[in-house]
Amino acid sequence: MEHGRVLPGQDRAPLYEALAKYRGNRIVPFDVPGHKQGRGTPELTDFLGRACLAVDVNSMKPLDNLSHPTSVIRDAESLAAEAFGAERAFFMTGGTTSAVQAMIMSVCKSGDSIIIPRNVHKSAINALILCDINPVYVDPGIHSSLGISLGMDAESLSRAVSENPTAKAVFINNPTYYGVCPDLVKMVGIAHSAGMAALVDEAHGTHFYFGEDMPVSAMASGADMSAISMHKTGGSLTQSSLLIMRDGRVSPDYVRTIINLTQTTSASYLLMSSLDIARRTLATKGREIFRKVRQLAEYARSEVNGIGGYYAFSREIINGGGIADFDTTKLSIHTLKIGLAGVEVYDLLRDDYGIQAEFGDMGNMLAIISVGDTRANIERLVSALSEIKRLHGKDGIGLLEHEYITPAVKLSPREAFFAETEPEPLSECEGRVSSEFVMCYPPGIPILAPGELVTREALDYIIYAKAKGCLVTGPRDMNLEKLYVVK
Repeated sequence: MEHGRVLPGQDRAPLYEALAKYRGNRIVPFDVPGHKQGRGTPELTDFLGRACLAVDVNSMKPLDNLSHPTSVIRDAESLAAEAFGAERAFFMTGGTTSAVQAMIMSVCKSGDSIIIPRNVHKSAINALILCDINPVYVDPGIHSSLGISLGMDAESLSRAVSENPTAKAVFINNPTYYGVCPDLVKMVGIAHSAGMAALVDEAHGTHFYFGEDMPVSAMASGADMSAISMHKTGGSLTQSSLLIMRDGRVSPDYVRTIINLTQTTSASYLLMSSLDIARRTLATKGREIFRKVRQLAEYARSEVNGIGGYYAFSREIINGGGIADFDTTKLSIHTLKIGLAGVEVYDLLRDDYGIQAEFGDMGNMLAIISVGDTRANIERLVSALSEIKRLHGKDGIGLLEHEYITPAVKLSPREAFFAETEPEPLSECEGRVSSEFVMCYPPGIPILAPGELVTREALDYIIYAKAKGCLVTGPRDMNLEKLYVVK
């Protein structure tokens, strides 16, 4: 979709309209779900509302079927494709996790390789485990003072492509969790020049397609596929996402077949209708919506930087390499100069001030700004940050020495995941090969992934993250006292 231009027909929402008609027809249900439009579950109906439960329905002829859409879902997906400047769009009810995995599984088969930055979400590595695909990791680099992972740069990607000419695809983050964007046009060009597919994780980039003065989007850059979390910044319900693509490199019919391998056959009409409604809103009002979001984010950034000690960074960190652009809607804040880790500020905001930020890590925290925010909300956040500095601030602390852990891959993710394993105390795992993930969530970027050597640096990071209160997830041992390693 051309920024600022509403395409004909984008004011329609075919699936939403069909559901509204169904509700108005007062159909007597003798199908699933068993709550029968909410009548059988009064407590749930009181909590969610009768209007919601009345359209929590199963697939039927008037409402189409997501596994094989031929009417209203097909039309809704076509409108979504048009709105995002793509040739095909698929509604995903398993979150962007399912979209990422479908992208990878559509272009790679067992034994193939994919070039991938190490700061990917675990969903991408899970796809490698499921299909026995080999990762070629590219070190994205790290910002020396902020401690955040960057995007891939052209030199690193070109080297990886040259050294791995049989790889089937290049996987790219656009943007990272904190808003860092690579030179996407150049990345896609490098992939295509080598005959490789360009796959883009745009979980946090819905607004790139509709706002003004935004970083380039995957479809505008010529990428083959993109996974988009409509629910993150696009206004749909949690767990609803899109997979969008260009025709040519992969058959869209094959992509749907791949999607149907793992996607539920009982797709939620609540999730699907929210995608339809959110797409209509963005297509008709997105320019205005994201202008407001950018203004709020810029105001917040200015106010936070006025406190002193905190650093809400923006486009000034662009360096032409791993930071080719920056998403200014992200309120990303470096906290170490006030003597607190990002996760400590995150916890204080929630526990003492009733403010839920998106996440915090060792040196930074992130607050998501959306059209649902107000200037008053921003002022409450700024006031809380100022008081946290006054009450809890101390001399600044430095970054952890090993903020980015360069992986030492010893086995394929699938081989390690399904290998014979044994639990070992965390302190005794150095030099062993991990069979499981260890990551802070959010953002869900692995510190260790299956098949990687457990290094001293990785152990130090895990111990530090636990001490600072990060939610460390992945291992079978929920207390992370033991790690399962390959025998």
